[in-house]
Amino acid sequence: MKPTTPPALLVLAAGMGNRYGGLKQIDPVGPGGETIIDYSIYDALRAGFGKVVFVIRKDIDHAFKQAVGVRFERHIAVEYVFQELDKLPQGFSVPIGRTRPWGTLHAILMAADVIDGPFAVINADDFYGSEGYRVLMQHLQSGTADYAMVGFVLRNTLSDFGAVSRGVCKVGDDDFLQGIVELTDIERDGVHARNTDSTGRITTLSGDEVVSMNMWGFTPNVFGQFREHFERFLRSNGSDIESESYLSSTVNELVLAGQARVKVLRTNDSWAGVTYREDHPRVVQTIRRLIAGGNYPNRLWL
Repeated sequence: MKPTTPPALLVLAAGMGNRYGGLKQIDPVGPGGETIIDYSIYDALRAGFGKVVFVIRKDIDHAFKQAVGVRFERHIAVEYVFQELDKLPQGFSVPIGRTRPWGTLHAILMAADVIDGPFAVINADDFYGSEGYRVLMQHLQSGTADYAMVGFVLRNTLSDFGAVSRGVCKVGDDDFLQGIVELTDIERDGVHARNTDSTGRITTLSGDEVVSMNMWGFTPNVFGQFREHFERFLRSNGSDIESESYLSSTVNELVLAGQARVKVLRTNDSWAGVTYREDHPRVVQTIRRLIAGGNYPNRLWL
């Protein structure tokens, strides 16, 4: 059944970005002081999304709303939910000494009470380009029960300043996801790429691989599945003060168990993000090039 209200956009903005340093979500990249999130919301509005839900932490609440959220409230419905360590299912508690967040799966569960229709998920610090929002909107409005993932070309997602982690996807001939392998140390290697695992073994990559950049589409049914997986994670790893439960690994488990179908939606847009502080000028240059090409106005919010 096709949704009666426009899909929502869930923005994961609780992370500080340890390698980058500082609250990278509110660093300007556009000529009018726009952040990466500004461009994400602008693209989502153009695609037809009807509400934005930000997942943030309480300690960045004021700074985030003043620097980012206030820009959008005249243009789209905005809600905020908080990812806090003690927001756990009944029967679970925070182990002594834990300060690390519980991960992206936990972050999404924070929005279960404010989303009642199809929705997309993105990272706050990733510039995805407009095409991903368009193909996600088409999928979410189709009425299908299948989930979706926007797949990027690996070489379009690499940093020039250090190694990155990517979920490399196996995609069937029917364009449905068959599995995700997490590679945590991928670097450019000429026009190709290579990954070095924890034992020092090097895997050569063509650069054409499809990767997940945490741009997903779901129906509300996913919250029950995610809650079950998160509780299972807590039972197995809840006493470990470092372990986190990740969205991509959970989706991978659901796919491998035959409990979900995920359509891979292709985009040729180049991803741009700020994994390292040195990446920031590249994002600025990307935005300037797209403005010059007519993809965005010089000022987003007039």
